[in-house]
Amino acid sequence: MGSRLIMSAATSVLVAGLAGCGGADFTYVMGNDGQSYFKVPATWQKVDQKALDRKVFGDMTSATAQVRKQLSWTVGYDGFSTPSADHLLDSEGSDEPFVFAMVSKLTKSERDAVSLDVLRNAAMLPVVVSDDLREKLEESAAYPFKDFELLSDEVLPPKDGVRGVHLVYNFKVLGGPVQTFDQTAYLAADGSRVSVLLIRCSATCYQSRTRELDRIAQSFKVKRIPG
Repeated sequence: MGSRLIMSAATSVLVAGLAGCGGADFTYVMGNDGQSYFKVPATWQKVDQKALDRKVFGDMTSATAQVRKQLSWTVGYDGFSTPSADHLLDSEGSDEPFVFAMVSKLTKSERDAVSLDVLRNAAMLPVVVSDDLREKLEESAAYPFKDFELLSDEVLPPKDGVRGVHLVYNFKVLGGPVQTFDQTAYLAADGSRVSVLLIRCSATCYQSRTRELDRIAQSFKVKRIPG
């Protein structure tokens, strides 16, 4: 399933008054539909959107990439002092976190097929969590993720019709050191969109900054708009 966000990057807004959150220590990010939102430390910087699009969708001159982009909104925030979309999948095992968010508008066939397992594999990256498909991919030398280790797999309590899963897993990226991925995915109450937040850091970084990164993961919410 393609994970394609419905909102335009230009419509991402900073929300400084979300209930229960601190002051200027965080940047608040929300899509223009008012449903998906999260926060990141204010010192983290937004990465170049065009570079992120190339990283996620591939060659932007291709018709397939353009269609996926039209149905998508993506954003990335980097803990590095010099932000780069390359840090989304960092084979060097960097010790600074990267946060990637996307909201995908689903086609009718995707809506009919969506499940909690689909949400587990909804990050729109070559990361595949489901055992059968991942094991087949790992047989290929070209598959960039190896040595998968699932650390946690939690089905989130449904709220207002919104369903979700939260996963934490390890991978080695392109033969580099172990990276930890913290992934939360929600299916909108009307089944029309999947919203994903992916946090990446080296395993050492994740262990030492678990509390900070967990606050970011827990800030990611999808609200149901009445009506």
